[in-house]
Amino acid sequence: MPHAIRFHKTGGPEVLTWEEIELGKPGPGEARIRQTAAGLNFIDVYHRTGLYPVPLPSGLGSEGAGVVEEVGAGVTDLKPGDRVAYGAAPLGSYAESRLIPADRLIKLPDRIDDKTAAAMMLKGLTAQYLIRQTYRVKQGDTILLHAAAGGVGSILSQWAKHLGATVIGTVGSDEKAKLAKANGCDHVIVYTREDFVKRVEQITGGKKLPVVYDSVGKDTFLKSLDCCAPLGLVALFGQSSGAVEPMNLGLLAAKGSLYVTRPTLFTYGAKRENLLAMAKELFEVVESGAVKMSVNQTYALKDAAQAHADLEARKTTGSTVFIV
Repeated sequence: MPHAIRFHKTGGPEVLTWEEIELGKPGPGEARIRQTAAGLNFIDVYHRTGLYPVPLPSGLGSEGAGVVEEVGAGVTDLKPGDRVAYGAAPLGSYAESRLIPADRLIKLPDRIDDKTAAAMMLKGLTAQYLIRQTYRVKQGDTILLHAAAGGVGSILSQWAKHLGATVIGTVGSDEKAKLAKANGCDHVIVYTREDFVKRVEQITGGKKLPVVYDSVGKDTFLKSLDCCAPLGLVALFGQSSGAVEPMNLGLLAAKGSLYVTRPTLFTYGAKRENLLAMAKELFEVVESGAVKMSVNQTYALKDAAQAHADLEARKTTGSTVFIV
């Protein structure tokens, strides 16, 4: 029987357990896949801790790659042997095998290997909707990206640079500053010793920015607003430092008729046709070399607890993958 990482109560990394699971045949609209790799993302921590509640007991993980073993009734565009990946699917990628809705699976091009795919789907599709849909980054834009050395940050900064933008990235250490610079950031701010609002004003000559991409949340959100030009947008797509405090919306008026959005991949990729179009664009920039994936850490799947501890301690950079 295959194994999977499960958790029966919320809490720290220690709640993750390595268990045998029983899988039946795929039902209508489903596929059974043998997983080869799975991605680690901060949203996995949110699920494990209960910040984003899920029914328990539960599997974990939203991003993976593998091979189709069997398809259920009504599945016509996949067949056994197809290499597939996904990044907008029900929880359960921390598993040796799983059943999954077939409309969430995307066939992989030959030139993208499984480890790269497992590292890029959730994070790469997130980068796609942020810079191609939430705010369509164009040549000549200057943008601010927090956590620029992280998984989404490393993809988004390269992609935005490819589109002709000037990228300002914030990071927490000099080591991460080097990574952010290598990934296309024109200006890197070490926020632990620099005021990023003042630096943005200096870099832009006081003009500020049309958009800020903020996955940090509590520690950065209000200052992110201060980096926006009038009619600017803050895209808050994560909260690694904690949830943003409730605020008086009049603050948005006072700071220049600003916009704030809290987007998710599951909304942008809810329709299969949208998901396929997003993946096509992601595959194109990766295959062309415009975006290079950095899998900087790998763990055995059974060591998921250690991987979570390292992620929360900010010991990881770029993408982290479980080898199944």
